[in-house]
Amino acid sequence: MINRVIGKGGWTLLFAFGCLAGSAGGRQQNPGFTSQVEQVIAEAYRSASVGFPCELKTRGKPRMLRWESVDRCLNAAADKVDWERAAGELDTIRAAAPRISAAEFDRAVEAALDAQALSYSRLFKVKNPEALLPLTNSLLKYLPADSLSGLPVIDKVGTELGAFAGTYSYERTGGLAAANTYRLIIFQYKDRNGNMQSAADKLLLDSFGVPWSQAAGERGFRLPSDRLRPGK
Repeated sequence: MINRVIGKGGWTLLFAFGCLAGSAGGRQQNPGFTSQVEQVIAEAYRSASVGFPCELKTRGKPRMLRWESVDRCLNAAADKVDWERAAGELDTIRAAAPRISAAEFDRAVEAALDAQALSYSRLFKVKNPEALLPLTNSLLKYLPADSLSGLPVIDKVGTELGAFAGTYSYERTGGLAAANTYRLIIFQYKDRNGNMQSAADKLLLDSFGVPWSQAAGERGFRLPSDRLRPGK
């Protein structure tokens, strides 16, 4: 009946439109998967947040927050997360949405991790507003993208070197066993001439910092997505 009314060409168009609609409907098979992902990530952040804020003291001149306390606080927070459970829950959500591509699902996870990242003011309790927040490797490991951008980078003797310009990873193989490989997160900055520079010392402790007064409102703790994958 439809073929007689709209003709062969029209039937082809209708059929194609039906396929597209079916495909679109299939992709909406589980329209709530993003909210389910967000709930899993929210629970992970709730677990990590137990014990925040960590009270930090300073030392030296300029007054630098103690790097070991910063690292201990952040790493302990990440260790409070039941990563195996969170990964399993995400796998269950993924299995219930077979028409959602792996890339689309990964984007939803990354977006939830970004959206729920915690600010430094929630992480640390700092009494001295003139303190410097040390740019340790651990701090940078949890740093959300674009956070601290443009903040002044100051070395341990108080010299302002330039403006913070993001992070990158540094891998090195060696040590007692040739197969030993470790990965560090390093930062880079723009010097006063606008040239990109990186820290000569890859093992960052309290060699560099940014002003706490400017960093406090920045997002500073983003849970790592790699630990939500099997085998991590």
